Amino acid sequence: MRCSTPVPAESDKLKLDWTQWIWPGPKRVFSAIEMARAGQQPWPKSIDYYVYSNVFVLLAINSNVLARGLMHWAALLGLGLSWLALWVAKTLWREPTRRRLNLSSLATAAVMIGAALLLKFHPFGLGPDLERDDRKALTLIIVAVVTLAMISWFFLVLIRSQQIAGRLRELDEQALHLKLARRLASAQIQPHFLFNTLASVQHWVDTQDPRAASTLRSFTSYLRATLPMFERESLNLTEELQIVRSYLEVMQARLGTRLQWQIEVGAGVDESLWLLPPGLLLTLVENAVGHGIEPSLRGGSIMVMVTARPAEGQVLIEVRDDGAGLAAGAQDGVGLTNSRERLQLLYGERAHLTLTPLSPGCLARLQIQTLEPTA
Repeated sequence: MRCSTPVPAESDKLKLDWTQWIWPGPKRVFSAIEMARAGQQPWPKSIDYYVYSNVFVLLAINSNVLARGLMHWAALLGLGLSWLALWVAKTLWREPTRRRLNLSSLATAAVMIGAALLLKFHPFGLGPDLERDDRKALTLIIVAVVTLAMISWFFLVLIRSQQIAGRLRELDEQALHLKLARRLASAQIQPHFLFNTLASVQHWVDTQDPRAASTLRSFTSYLRATLPMFERESLNLTEELQIVRSYLEVMQARLGTRLQWQIEVGAGVDESLWLLPPGLLLTLVENAVGHGIEPSLRGGSIMVMVTARPAEGQVLIEVRDDGAGLAAGAQDGVGLTNSRERLQLLYGERAHLTLTPLSPGCLARLQIQTLEPTA
């Protein structure tokens, strides 16, 4: 039997929210975490200048209908109400909620009614001829300023709420993009390395070669260390070096005496504090093996060195090989390109990755600046 999903009626799509008539404003309430994440835009100072300049213009326009003795009261009243309106607006800017908007509006309406009644019954020491007109003028100023303020608050809360919601969506999209980029880059574990290693282990098992057991242990350690790369934003240097060790152990079992390797961590380097994009150091070592050692008939050696530079506030990571070296006109492959992009996402301009040809071999140098240089 064929079923179909009912299409919502056009009237359902256009249903009005009747609560907006009695309690207007945005329904969404942002949490403290959301406000800290996306609501850090400062209050625009130009709004203050705009409001106060318009108050002076309005006072100047209405100066001819105000008694001279009442002009200073009108100025104080206009500036005071404007200051109060701006103070409420800044409060709503920091927390644009429906509840705050309506409570502020109700309190302001109550103040406006009280001020109007005060003007109606307080004599202000004016003569009978001018009293009525001046009171009327002051009342109009109060009503105009307060009404304009309440309308402005409503639109301010709506716009501010939409601004924060839009910023949160933008940040969520950026986070999703970065997560997908990290997964794509981390998924670049070389398939040929996996299959060739498994083929080698299978052959050694069939021939009862003693290398099978140790290689399988190193390969298992490698896989156990690399699997978290698909979900992690960064790995510390200790974890990265463990992955590199397992990888080099497997490759040494496969290449035999054609590969020699060494990892040195200098004094003063706290491996747990330095973070790297997942698999970045592994990519540098894989390139050294794949483009330096394997193409060379005589093989070669790889040296991984980590050195702290307290005076410059940085750490230096070097991957050096004495293999075939860089080909003429060589350019970054997909792995190195992704490594540079992920490094920039994590550290920005504080990290630099360079490749330098040697005779023989190649040097990959990674400099990370995270601390202030010491004197």
